[in-house]
Amino acid sequence: MTLSEEAEERLADIVALQPTKNKDLQKRWGLESGSEVHQYLENELKEYYYRDENSLIRATPEAAELVGVDPGLVDEGDGPRAIRVPLLQKQIVEVAPDHDTESKSVVAILHAIRDAFDVDPDVEDVRSGLRSLEQKGVIEIEYRTVPTFRLAIERDSLTVELLD
Repeated sequence: MTLSEEAEERLADIVALQPTKNKDLQKRWGLESGSEVHQYLENELKEYYYRDENSLIRATPEAAELVGVDPGLVDEGDGPRAIRVPLLQKQIVEVAPDHDTESKSVVAILHAIRDAFDVDPDVEDVRSGLRSLEQKGVIEIEYRTVPTFRLAIERDSLTVELLD
């Protein structure tokens, strides 16, 4: 199957962002809805993606080979050690509490990002970024009065690369 340039670019996004979900791809691709993403995946990329046991979108090994993109998550046995993520998720990792310290709320992490990087992301974008990093095994959630977050692994053992 020959893919269009757009389809190859979108497949590269899936490889780099995996595991991901419709909402993340919807935002990245500028589509109107998650169902539009699903329709595109089924019509254009059906052979190159699948949904895992948590319904997250993942690329097949053939997809990564076809587009020549490294997977967004490199697992080295006892958890991820290298991830490729968008800028906000990279900033989240940089300010998130270490794995052996007290976890922080979404709002506390939002304020830490504002202070550290002089940017003003939307709280929902930070929450979504935290959840995406949790799906990748980089962030863990602790449920107290509100959900709180911290790194799931040692900061020094993780390489975070910026996704183009």
